[in-house]
Amino acid sequence: MPVPIEFSADDTVNILVLDELDYDRFEMVRSKGEIVINVASSGIASLLLPGGRTAHSRFGLPINVHESSTCSILQKSPQAELFIRAKLIIWDEAPMMHRYCFEALDKTMKSILQVDKLFGGKVVVLRRDFRQILPVVLKASRQDIVHATINSSPLWNFCRVMKLTKNMRLQSCSSPSNVDERPTGIRLPGLLSNMYDSDYFQGRAILAPTNECVEFVNDHLMSLLLGEEKVYLSSDSMFRDEQTMEDNAEIYSTEFLNTIRCSGLRSHALKFKIGAPVMLIRNIDQAKGLCNGTKLQIIRTGIHVLSCKILSGKNIGDMMFIPRMTLIPSTGLPIKFQKRQFPLIVSFAMTINKSQVSNSFACWFVSS
Repeated sequence: MPVPIEFSADDTVNILVLDELDYDRFEMVRSKGEIVINVASSGIASLLLPGGRTAHSRFGLPINVHESSTCSILQKSPQAELFIRAKLIIWDEAPMMHRYCFEALDKTMKSILQVDKLFGGKVVVLRRDFRQILPVVLKASRQDIVHATINSSPLWNFCRVMKLTKNMRLQSCSSPSNVDERPTGIRLPGLLSNMYDSDYFQGRAILAPTNECVEFVNDHLMSLLLGEEKVYLSSDSMFRDEQTMEDNAEIYSTEFLNTIRCSGLRSHALKFKIGAPVMLIRNIDQAKGLCNGTKLQIIRTGIHVLSCKILSGKNIGDMMFIPRMTLIPSTGLPIKFQKRQFPLIVSFAMTINKSQVSNSFACWFVSS
């Protein structure tokens, strides 16, 4: 097809550049067509940013970073061209990321741009509050966690700290549900009469300090919903490779694997009812708003898939089918096994840490 007059031939080759320029045309003219890259440290937070992407997907960061890590971006690649043309990079939830992630991007940007300046001379804005959750370091001491934060990196000496002192979200809040924020018992006012109203669960949640408290609250509120409760059991199995001996297969039976609870894996039996709010615990399709932390509402409980309506992000109201997925624990276990189950958890309640990357809502706190 003919090339649009306002674009050069080079612009039409790189789809990444075109995506970053796909904004309001009049606003882009006023800003002289400058490219701004929005990234976040989690999938659900990236949905809250215009054109947002996760830092790992946009920068090619390795999952397990170390001091010598770099980004998997090649010279003269489409990603490299995007970085060359970018004027500003906004990184949300920066305190949650390990310092080696920022240092990896710094080394990569210097190599791509061939400029010996911080991040290759590009302006990088690091957002979020250090009083929220810090990087998760497995079996680390307090000192190790502090050492893993961005302000323990040599890059921090080149950062300028700018503080926000006025809460604009509360000032612009006009919703009655947000105004009526008060501690209560384990209840959601108007639950049964509004359970099919997507706005109801979109703007409310119960916050609790631990996963055990969250499960207790979720089970209690699930029992209040009308309708039949459907139970979905997981399929757990050991990996059959050279690291798994036959003796282990006898010791770690299927019944034992069903009892294992660890980070990223839910219980063997999931109980759902139509109308219940749930949350994704895996990234499935970011373009369609299905990321780790996305809130949904169950509309139909099928045998192989669950029909759900999205309640958060930019795809609110869209209907999605959620299948079972093979979930594999990453670390912390002496054996290798996999669990095939729906990547969902009931989310009448959520932990305070999980709520920090979700949309704003009226919240009720439950003490442990």
